[in-house]
Amino acid sequence: MDTKGFRKILYFDCFSGISGDMLLGALIDLGIPFSYLKKELNKLKLTSLSLAARKVKRDGISATKFDVFMVRRKGPKQDKGGRNLSEISKIIERSSLEKEIKDRSIGIFRKMIEAEAKVHMVPGSKMHLHEMGAIDAIVDVVGACIAFKRIGVDEILSSPINVGRGFARCEHGIFPIPAPATMEILKGVPIYSRGDEAELTTPTGASIISSFASRFLPIPEMEAEKVGYGAGSRELKSHPNLLRVVMGRARIGSGGMVSVIETTIDDMNLQIFGYLMETLFKNGALEVFYTNVIMKKNRPGILVTVICSHQDRDKLIGILFRETTTIGVRFRNENRQELERRIETVQTRFGKIRVKKSFFDGKVSQASSEYDDCAKAARRHNAPLKEVQQEALKKAKENLE
Repeated sequence: MDTKGFRKILYFDCFSGISGDMLLGALIDLGIPFSYLKKELNKLKLTSLSLAARKVKRDGISATKFDVFMVRRKGPKQDKGGRNLSEISKIIERSSLEKEIKDRSIGIFRKMIEAEAKVHMVPGSKMHLHEMGAIDAIVDVVGACIAFKRIGVDEILSSPINVGRGFARCEHGIFPIPAPATMEILKGVPIYSRGDEAELTTPTGASIISSFASRFLPIPEMEAEKVGYGAGSRELKSHPNLLRVVMGRARIGSGGMVSVIETTIDDMNLQIFGYLMETLFKNGALEVFYTNVIMKKNRPGILVTVICSHQDRDKLIGILFRETTTIGVRFRNENRQELERRIETVQTRFGKIRVKKSFFDGKVSQASSEYDDCAKAARRHNAPLKEVQQEALKKAKENLE
């Protein structure tokens, strides 16, 4: 997020649905270097893997087609073998990828497995996933996590998703489109069906976008800076089979959605709470606060509340499980409205102090001096902290006149 009132956003326009290969193709088309993506994916140590990215046209529109091939077979043929979550996790964990990318990737596969297990009435530990266990699906999921980490935007958004329509044949028989697992994954996400009879959104694509997008809405007010197109495998009669991604800037203050995570704890060493808060903030939490509560059996406890972006939610839940004694958390999405904020530096007799100004309807609504700057200046000049704060706000006010 910059200091001039804008945030960097990535918007996925899913008018022809979304799949893992379309997503990676769109991000490469947008500007993620294919050489970088290939180098990072090689850390999976899948020696029989061959990746390709090429320019194609769909209804006259230039796009990038991303493909995964297995070189050990006769001719380039995509692997559709089955693997369970344990096998997939081992492939990802044994790699030299960053821990954050490993955790996000495994979390996405866990989401797919839970959906498949539910619709097929099979325990998750015994669920072998064919599309999801295939090498190309592992590449799509891990590649997406790598690309999003590289691109580094403040928020990822998506349009409502075109899931396609009709019926398709799979190993279990004939299933309706969208596939039952896809429908399960997209609960709570706005979807629609339009165009040719075809499966436009896959479980892999649905899991990736639902894990990273914080909101699903028509194209928001933004300044578009880059556009990329990822091509699907088949040609459609009703519309170009493309996934469009737009990178741009949106003005701060237009609102947004955050995830709220909560858990109550009554059996943990109080010294850990300070370390926990520090760790959560270092890993992307927007706010962390503790509330004293009375729990069952009239025991005093602490309600831990974490506010974060949607894409950081799974990572922060993992920290709560790892660092605390909790055995369960709750989470929900909530809308929030932000004022536009700017950081300005003022010159005072105590030195330079940063001041945060908030704007409403184009006018300064409130201003506050940065505590760290004021505290350092107070110690340096042996002056009362409140005097330094008052001086900074006075200078900030003079700059407006």
